[in-house]
Amino acid sequence: MAHKHKISRGLLLPVMIFIIWEILSKSIGNSFILPGWELIIPVLIHPMESLFGGASLLENAIVSLQRVIIGFLLAVMCAVPLGLLSGWSQKIDDYINPLIQVLRPVPPIAWMPLAIAWFEIGFGSLIFIIFIGSFFPVLISTIEGVHTIRGRWLEVAQTLGATTGETFLTVVIPGALPFIWTGLRLAFGVSWMCLVAAEMLPGTSAGLGYLIMYAYNLGQIQVIVAGMIVIGTIGIISDYIFKLGQLRFFGWQGKE
Repeated sequence: MAHKHKISRGLLLPVMIFIIWEILSKSIGNSFILPGWELIIPVLIHPMESLFGGASLLENAIVSLQRVIIGFLLAVMCAVPLGLLSGWSQKIDDYINPLIQVLRPVPPIAWMPLAIAWFEIGFGSLIFIIFIGSFFPVLISTIEGVHTIRGRWLEVAQTLGATTGETFLTVVIPGALPFIWTGLRLAFGVSWMCLVAAEMLPGTSAGLGYLIMYAYNLGQIQVIVAGMIVIGTIGIISDYIFKLGQLRFFGWQGKE
C-alpha cells in the first residue's frame, strides 16, 4: 500500500505539468513557443520514423547511448585504479591531488576546443568530453571511499596478520565499492549532460543533441521537446538500474 502511495506521489507533479503545459499551449497558440502534446506525442510514439529525411529519434538515441557508454567505461577504467592508489598511498596522492584540484573545476564542455584540436570534430572529441565529465566524479568518490576504510578496519586486518597487499585487496577495495558505485551513478548522469551539449556543436551529424539543435534550426520545437523527454527517460531508467544495483550489492551498508 505504501509503495502505491509513493508511486502516486511521484506521478502527481508530471501529470500537473502535463495539464498546465497543455493549457498554456492552447492559450498561447504558437507551436514555436510552446507546442501542444498533440504535436509532441506522435514524435514519441513513432520513434523509428525518419525525421527531416535523416535518422529517426530512436537511431539518434542509440548513437548517443553508445557514445556515453564508451566514454563512461573508459573513464571508469582509468579513474577507479588511480583513485584506489591515490586513496591508499599518501605519496601518490601528494603527486596527483594538486593537479586534480586544478582540473576538476573546469567544465567538461570547456575542453571542447582542445578536444577538437586533438581529435578533430566527431567521435573522438565527443568521447573525450564524456571521459572528462565522468572521470572526476568517479575518481573523487573512489578516493573518499578508500579514506573511509582507514582506522579500525585496517587495525583489525593487521591484527589478524594480513599483509599490505592482502589488506588492500580484501579490506580496502570491498569497503570502497559502495562509494565507487555512487561515483558511477553520478558520473553516468554527468556524461549525458556533457554529451548532449557537445553534440549541439557544429560538425556533429548524429545523436540527440544534434537532433535537438537541428530541429531548432528548422523551427520544429515538438521534436526538441521529444528529444528532451527521451534524454530524461534514459536518465530515469539508468538511475533506477544503479539504485537496484546499490540495493542488491551494497544493501548491507545501511545495516552496519
